[in-house]
Amino acid sequence: MGHSIALNAAWRGIDVKMYATNEEDIRRAEQGIGQKLRTMAENGLFSMEESSAIRERIIITDQLAAAVDGATFVIEAIPENLGLKQSFYARLEEMIAPDTVLASNTSGLQPSDLACGLRHPERFVVTHFWNPAHLIPLVEVVGGKQTSDSTRDRAMDLLHAMEKKPIVVKQEIQGFIGNRLQYALFREAQALLDAGVADKEDIDAAVTYSIGRRLPVTGPLMSADFGGLDVFKSISDYLFRDLSTLQASGETLDSLVGSGKLGVKSGEGFYDWGGTRSDEVSAERETMLIRFLKDDEQKG
Repeated sequence: MGHSIALNAAWRGIDVKMYATNEEDIRRAEQGIGQKLRTMAENGLFSMEESSAIRERIIITDQLAAAVDGATFVIEAIPENLGLKQSFYARLEEMIAPDTVLASNTSGLQPSDLACGLRHPERFVVTHFWNPAHLIPLVEVVGGKQTSDSTRDRAMDLLHAMEKKPIVVKQEIQGFIGNRLQYALFREAQALLDAGVADKEDIDAAVTYSIGRRLPVTGPLMSADFGGLDVFKSISDYLFRDLSTLQASGETLDSLVGSGKLGVKSGEGFYDWGGTRSDEVSAERETMLIRFLKDDEQKG
């Protein structure tokens, strides 16, 4: 995900130095950036000439000290492991200035836990991007107990410069906001599938062809206003008690993971991803997300 964040910054005119641990990671990052630039140019977000200029703003190195030399803002996007991240921050603190902002792209680890042990915890903040980071506008900004207002403000300023849609999460809460909403839906989808209420295709269709069509304009609370709060209260009062209360993953998901069926990366999950199907769906998704971005830019 790191190369998508770097690409987004470079696209918006910001010079970026990106750290990769080895030559193979560098190759994958360069390949990913190149492919994404081509797709974006082909879909009219910028010209091929502009694509070359964007690429020139990104320097990729396997030398950490060189990557952070002179940096005023560092975004970490390494695997979701608390100890691994803390060890990485300890290395970074030896290399960066005391006023350099240190941000994490964690999707759920708590900022106060991540900042534990830092000499300057006041300059630490979570900036949670959503995949694909160069096309999804939302970034959740979450401070820890010792995060300064200045750090939070600098994070918001950078994200606005990257033309993202940053939101402030006011409390440290597991999963932040987006994942809590996403996994509430995923839990209910698992429960419906496990109970045999519908096939996977129909469960997905119930989202993509209904609420999924209006959510880009009206979120859940605004949708309730349009539907009538009295109506939504009435439905909440009888439906909530019947919704899933699963405290862990469902039977179907457990079985799939136990069988090594992990989704696109293994070729099969809930769906069969053999052949070119995953590439086709990814391309369709990127085209739709680019269309949304164009609409956003037209609105200003």
